[in-house]
Formats: sequence, C-alpha cells, structure tokens
Amino acid sequence: MRGLLKSLFSLVITLLCVGSLLTTFIWYTFDHNNVEPRKPHPQKKSTPQSSEICKGCREVIDKVMERYSQSWERQEDNYQKFRAQLNNKCHGFDKAIITQANTPVGSKLAYDGEKKRILQVTPEIFSTFAKERPFPNKTWDTCAVVGNGGILTNSGCGKVIDSAQFVIRCNLPPLENGYEKHVGIKTDLVTANPSIFLEKYGGLMGRRRPFVESLHSYGNSLLLIPAFSYGHNTPVSLRVAYSLEDFKSSTRPIFFNPEYLHSLALFWRSQGLRAVRLSTGIIMASLALELCANVDLYGFWPFSNHPHGFQTLTNHYYDDRQTKVKFHAMPAEFELLLRLHSQGVLRLHLGDCQPSEK
Repeated sequence: MRGLLKSLFSLVITLLCVGSLLTTFIWYTFDHNNVEPRKPHPQKKSTPQSSEICKGCREVIDKVMERYSQSWERQEDNYQKFRAQLNNKCHGFDKAIITQANTPVGSKLAYDGEKKRILQVTPEIFSTFAKERPFPNKTWDTCAVVGNGGILTNSGCGKVIDSAQFVIRCNLPPLENGYEKHVGIKTDLVTANPSIFLEKYGGLMGRRRPFVESLHSYGNSLLLIPAFSYGHNTPVSLRVAYSLEDFKSSTRPIFFNPEYLHSLALFWRSQGLRAVRLSTGIIMASLALELCANVDLYGFWPFSNHPHGFQTLTNHYYDDRQTKVKFHAMPAEFELLLRLHSQGVLRLHLGDCQPSEK
C-alpha cells in the first residue's frame, strides 16, 4: 500500500513538471511571435528590371544595330537573284500549299517532321484540300509579314502594316483590345500551329463554336495549317476544316505541303542555318519573297532587350510565354534575315514606326 502511494506521488510530481515545461514553452512561443516575428530569408528577384540586360546581349545588339542603322535601299538585282534561288529549290508559288490539283487521291504524303511516316490521300482527306492554288497569278507589290515579338509593343506600326497589299500573320495572334494601333488588324493569311487547337480548344472534340467565333477578327482570310508535319497534327487539322465548313465560316483553311517544308529546310541549311525545325516566321518570310515584290518584316527580334534603349521586352507583344528555345534557331535565323536586309532583298523594321513610314 505504501509503495502504491509512493508511485502515485511520483507520477503527480512528474505530470506537474511536464505541465510546467509545456506552459513555459507555449508562453515563450506566443510572446516571441508577438514581439518579433521571424523574418523570412530574402528571395531573389525573378522579374528582370527595365535596365537589366542579359550577359553579352549589349555587345551583340550593338553589332546588330551597327549593321541595321546603315541606310536601307532596295537592291533589285539581289532580290531577283535570291527569289530565283528560292523558286528553283522550293517552288513555293506552286507547291507551298496542298491543292486538289497537285495532290490527287491516292497520292502519298511524306510527313516532313516524321521522315518514315507516309499518308495515302483518301477521298475524304482529298475533299479538305483547296480546289486550286490560293494565290493569284501575279506578284503582290507590298507584303507585310508580322511576327509576334515583344518589340511590337507600343510600336505604333498598325497603320503601316495595314497599308500593305497582303498581310501575313503567325499563329493566331490577338489583334483587338488595343493591339490594333501597334500590330494592325488587316489579315490576308494567318498561320496556326495545331498545338493551339489542342491547348485552347480541346482539340475540337467538344463545342466548336467558340473556336470558329475566335477567327472573326481575321476576316475573310486564309488559315494555313501544317497538318502533315507530324501524325498527331492531322486529325485535329481535319476537324478544323470540317468545323469551318459546318459553320459556314468566311475563313478558308489551307494546308502546308510537307514536300515544300522539307525543300525549304534544305534550302536554308545550304545557306548555313542549322535548326531542328524552321520557325513559322522564317517560313512565311521565305514564301513572301516568292509571292511579293517588296517584303517588310515586323515583330522579328530574338533578344529580350529593345534595340533602342535596352528596356526589357516580353517574348510576345501579348504575353511572355517562352518558346522551345532548342527547337528553333532564332538568333541564327535572325542573322540570315538581317543579311537579306543589308543586301536590300527585304526590309526589317526594328523599333517604332513613323506616321509617314512605308
């Protein structure tokens, strides 16, 4: 009995000690948090400041602008020579777009992104092809190819772009809600990467009206799609064609000819370009050089700083989403376009547009 009482007494003493320690700990924690909150470790800034320039970019941009700042003059001989080279190797005027004339039922299409994949043209697929070549039997005098670079932000280039006879845009860019002043609204041809249909419109497996209505800002334009570059692009591209037909849209879908894209890649490789895939921008600039006498490029600038003032630029004029930098050789492409600019073959526009600029 005495032993039992002794054990109970020891237990009570132990509980009192533990309770005292807990009370002290709770009081210390509460008091400490109210008197002097713990300061978090300072975070590194993730957003670059307007004066921040990527390492080595200033020197590169200075060299680019030194070449660009020389007065530009169209060189007819250089233009005709380069255009003839393109036409001889790629035949863009006749072969850039798949038509029912150049790709009959039973033809075999070799995907330019998957060399071993072959598609035999069925009557159903054939029905989605343009009946004839979508370009007239003439050369447009002025063409504007509009990239989506952040350099177009607050550029005021909209009226100049819209003054061109034929305007080409890339990857369904936004044109309204204030962008018109800087990028224009006129559209004769707009490209679309099939990934856009998958990411924004669920591959058109559900409601299709929102997609069709989103094309209204491009008016009565051609919608150019690389439907036969990769196998997974084909079904959704055909659904686009069916949707535009079903909703009686004024937008006309046309498909890149993979043979043309393959030939164009070989052509630029012969010019020194090493890239896994050509960007949409250089593809459309190349096509424009076969279709147009005077080609002006806007929104083509591969650097994250503006050439005038070095302020930080977003990747696109409408967002800062990054592209697959290992997929396209952007700076190398720009170097080739700058060379053509210096030779008077085409004209790059870097910076703001003046009201009288053409």
